[in-house]
Amino acid sequence: GAQIIDLMMLVIDVTKGMQTQSAECLVIGQIACQKMVVVLNKIDLLPEEKRQSAIEKMTKKMQKTLENTKFSGCPIVAVAAKPGGPEAPESENPLGISELIEVLKSQAYLPSRDPSGHFLMAVDHCFSIKGQGTVMTGTILSGSVSLGDNVEIPALKVTKRVKSMQMFHTPVTYAMQGDRVGVCVTQFDPKLLERGLICTPDSLHTIHAAIISLKKIQYFRGALQTKAKFHITVGHETVMGRVMFFSPAPANFNDEIQENVFDFEKDYLYQEEYLSKDSVSSEENKENDQAGEVQLPKQQWALLEFEKPVTCPKLCLVIGSKLDTDIHANTCRLAFHGVLLQGMEDKNYTETFLPKLKVYKQKHKEGQVERVMDDYSVIGRSLFKKETNIQIFVGLKVKLSTGEDGIIDGGFGQSGKFKIRIPDGLKPDTKMLLTAASKKKSKGGKGDVTKEDESSKNDSAQPVTISLIFKRYVFDTQKKMIQS
Repeated sequence: GAQIIDLMMLVIDVTKGMQTQSAECLVIGQIACQKMVVVLNKIDLLPEEKRQSAIEKMTKKMQKTLENTKFSGCPIVAVAAKPGGPEAPESENPLGISELIEVLKSQAYLPSRDPSGHFLMAVDHCFSIKGQGTVMTGTILSGSVSLGDNVEIPALKVTKRVKSMQMFHTPVTYAMQGDRVGVCVTQFDPKLLERGLICTPDSLHTIHAAIISLKKIQYFRGALQTKAKFHITVGHETVMGRVMFFSPAPANFNDEIQENVFDFEKDYLYQEEYLSKDSVSSEENKENDQAGEVQLPKQQWALLEFEKPVTCPKLCLVIGSKLDTDIHANTCRLAFHGVLLQGMEDKNYTETFLPKLKVYKQKHKEGQVERVMDDYSVIGRSLFKKETNIQIFVGLKVKLSTGEDGIIDGGFGQSGKFKIRIPDGLKPDTKMLLTAASKKKSKGGKGDVTKEDESSKNDSAQPVTISLIFKRYVFDTQKKMIQS
């Protein structure tokens, strides 16, 4: 419902100032609205002699609060809508309302409206009128509607014909984007729809999951973690959804933002959480602080999986919140906002759709060289568990800490050891290092065991490590390992 507002009023109790819910309204306003007027209400509660200074103080405070928002410098008006409160006699005149009306007139504007495209209307009320039919009132979000048109109620998969229409008690034959209108249809039970969407038949889709581009809301405390559940608000609906965050591959962190499209050809990097300045772990920060700024991607995405299907237009606004947070805790419950780029209509989207989404995890395994076999091969250990099927790793490239490139050739024995082929041969230094290390082992082995342990501790040459780096696509059913 927040997507149909062209100008908002933020009403603040002048005796209390910004409350948690005022801050939430401000956050939603920044996401969904372009212009705002602040109204300081209940000025009748301020003693007359201190009233002016109290209003000025609160006005300054509000200006400071709005400084870093898109509403910086917006008008602030002081009123008492009902002096004396609800019990006061009707003869009490409101204070400051005529000034407020003037401000609203000066701020009001004609938004640009577009009647083209599919008809889509957000219905916020549905009731029957005896002898007429069922009326659905709401705001047209896109397109236009005329008498006699067929409209669909997609949540119920029902299509009805428009019998009559009214705008502010006046019958009309046509209405377009931005209009408030009542649409009358026949033979439809109003109990079936309280609020929701109606549209051109077959133009809206019911989806089970979606890809969105998103931004974290800066006031939300805590990390946005993959696999976490959020309340996802889409249009009039709020459903539970699970998220998985991903970003461009690190080489593309600085790519320009792609508005309103998603490219399935590109590779994306899986993220355990949404990347923001405060999400990078403190260890990394320490290192990065010396190196300069933390690298953050310009754009990030999430896969949303809904607990129950939702009906919504493409490119609609999505808000993720933690609405089960205690309302009295002074914290922002809104976590992120974004744009829905791609919906998944198929119930079995995990099999039919997700494999097209190329999100990968970077894997890094480390092992050590056990001994040299000959100039072109070594035996490695500690890279795999004993029970691992080494066959699936055969042919993958590895790198030795001494600089040589190798290829996994197969298992060796029963304990998870394996053979590595070094196509360009071992460097003489590496060979010496490894031969010296294995001689030491065999020499120590004849004597006392504890002595051997000590000698290897004291003068063991730095072991030669083997590193295996590959990526694996999250939705690849075959779990293939891929190396560039």
